[in-house]
Amino acid sequence: MHPRDKTIVVTGGANGIGLALARRFKHEGAKGIAIADLDGAKVQTAAKELGGLGVQCDVSREEDVRKLVAQAEKQLGPIDLFCSNAGIAVSDPDFENAASAPDAVWERNWRIHVMAHVYAARALLPGMIARKRGYFLNTVSAAGLLSQIGSGTYSASKHAAIGFAEHLAITHKDHGIKVSVLCPQAVRTAMLGTSENDAGKSAAVDGVLTPEQVAEAVVQGLTQESFLILPHPQVGQYILKKASEYDRWIGGMAKLRRGMLPRMHKFVTK
Repeated sequence: MHPRDKTIVVTGGANGIGLALARRFKHEGAKGIAIADLDGAKVQTAAKELGGLGVQCDVSREEDVRKLVAQAEKQLGPIDLFCSNAGIAVSDPDFENAASAPDAVWERNWRIHVMAHVYAARALLPGMIARKRGYFLNTVSAAGLLSQIGSGTYSASKHAAIGFAEHLAITHKDHGIKVSVLCPQAVRTAMLGTSENDAGKSAAVDGVLTPEQVAEAVVQGLTQESFLILPHPQVGQYILKKASEYDRWIGGMAKLRRGMLPRMHKFVTK
């Protein structure tokens, strides 16, 4: 699927990867673009820049997602591509305790990284099934395929996001509905730049991409209708190594974490 002449919705679209996607879709000739974000002022600025629809939306609330879909379809027509891109990053409060995050943080990660995808599918599937076409692009992260040192909530919720995307793709393949998951490592966005500590930067070992480079990978992946979109191609090899030598892979990740510990403790004791 190419973005040309398509009606597209991007959540988390006021900055970072989401804004880069919306700009690229506009450049590629999208028919209509709806940008959704929790930040109402920024989303209106982005929408004005792109001549699109701006909607303030908290994707952790199903009611907000349903309203977003209804508003976009009312003003722009049936949605061809829904990009579920919003996300957060929160580190473990105690780097020496994998279960140290409180329930509220687990719940917030679950709702934003998993349920937001479910809410979008619930709102869109009936129409897509009737039309026998439609596309979901879910931004997940390489952490969903591998792991994220220093954040149990991020790692677990992103793994669950992959699981739901697989189920979505399998269940609705015969309905003509496509699914892609975007799984980059480090990207130069506010999420990386304002990371609470160096744990979030473990993904940067293979370099930091710009949001525009990620958007280029997305256009290529959508055109090829690839389930996995990997802006950092090394991730594909890591998946193979993880599957073939799981114990060795865990050992390697533990070694990487061990090398980061001095920086983690320095942050905590400041």
